[in-house]
Amino acid sequence: MAVGETQPEPMTPVHLFSHGSAMMLGEESASARYWEKCGDDALAHGIEHVVIMGAHWATANPGGVLISSNPKPEKAPVLFVDPAKYKPYVLNPDLAYVPVLQAHLTAAGIPAETDPTFDWIHDTYLILIRMFPRGCPPTTIVSMNALFDPHLHVAVGAALRPLRARAAKTLLIGSGGAVHNLFRNVWGPMLRHRDNFAQPTPPEPWALDFRQEVIDVFCAGYEDADAVPRDEALAYGREIRSGPKGVGGPLLRRKATSLMKHPKYRDAHATDDHFMATMFVAGLCGSKEDVGVAGVMGAEDWELTNMCNTQFTLGSWY
Repeated sequence: MAVGETQPEPMTPVHLFSHGSAMMLGEESASARYWEKCGDDALAHGIEHVVIMGAHWATANPGGVLISSNPKPEKAPVLFVDPAKYKPYVLNPDLAYVPVLQAHLTAAGIPAETDPTFDWIHDTYLILIRMFPRGCPPTTIVSMNALFDPHLHVAVGAALRPLRARAAKTLLIGSGGAVHNLFRNVWGPMLRHRDNFAQPTPPEPWALDFRQEVIDVFCAGYEDADAVPRDEALAYGREIRSGPKGVGGPLLRRKATSLMKHPKYRDAHATDDHFMATMFVAGLCGSKEDVGVAGVMGAEDWELTNMCNTQFTLGSWY
């Protein structure tokens, strides 16, 4: 380090989770184990606030978002899951943190109103139950904007990036999906046998191709990081880490937003809602100070043949 330079402030890692179908709440999986590990790490490092952008709540307010401020939110019910697995879990809305989020968003020119009536949906409480099974930490949910402008959602993430400072004790999460097209899933095994992980056939090429594009953005350079052949580095069930140059910084914003122009994007996402969390995370980790931040795919599950649930973390506690 040159004379006169200061050590950069340590930043909290950011998670980009694919929550998958509601059945992920009731079934054990590699993703569920990774979510709990991430929650344990967060608690061990003194996290006091959780902020999530999900994929099931959007506002039509021009150019803005909403912030949950319901003091006693209910949980939207889900199909095919025993209510005992989610109804007893007590949600913990972080009302005192709402003005902090509003201040950051307003300073960035993003209108941010509160919604005191919003009830939480499985895209967020599923993740919280799996990450923090012994109790929900104080949590705030930020909505999407219903125009699904990728650059606006990147800007929302960028506006909240200062909360990644370790001193803020805040964990920021995007909960969406890497490959999430309900119209092209194979529903038969779940409807007949309640088996969401059945794979009577391999995933279709469009799903595999787009999954690969997402990994190439958030784990770029993984060939350099693993002293194994490329086909082994991408084997199912293997953790994938980015190369030595990392993935964070302004280039991450460009790569993430460009995914929505990919020829296979509309096959992988019939609607844009489950991809806005990706833009949010790109904004959180897309400043010049984030250059070199590493990415890791810590777990992955395929559901309903063609739904790919990849679990990424950008940055590290160590």
